[in-house]
Amino acid sequence: MNGLKFLAMAAVAAACMANLPEAQAQVNINIGVAPECPYGYYDAAPYSCAPSGYYGPEWFNGAVFIGAGPWFHGSSDFRGDVNNSYHPEHGYKGQLPNRGEKAEASKRVKAGFKGNEQRDGRGHVTEVKH
Repeated sequence: MNGLKFLAMAAVAAACMANLPEAQAQVNINIGVAPECPYGYYDAAPYSCAPSGYYGPEWFNGAVFIGAGPWFHGSSDFRGDVNNSYHPEHGYKGQLPNRGEKAEASKRVKAGFKGNEQRDGRGHVTEVKH
């Protein structure tokens, strides 16, 4: 008798579940506005401002940073030099600029910058091509 009750309960549960509406997967990512940083921002969350010397001059269009990570707006084959010794994950403990600070002309990276790593705009390390 217990087996019959169990089967009846299972049938009722199955019938109830069959009438449930189908759930739709929903992904909503809002990354917001790119940080306003004088020398660019790191390409990984929390996207803190990077100090002068982290990015080479090819990362800038005039004085405007072309972006990194989710805000990158350069070409898909872009490759640019970075000096990752200026990254906290690589031991950098120096001062970082604040969001909204203005760049100082004397701190701008000049042509001839030699980074120790090359990255694409999405933050992936790429093979250095000479």
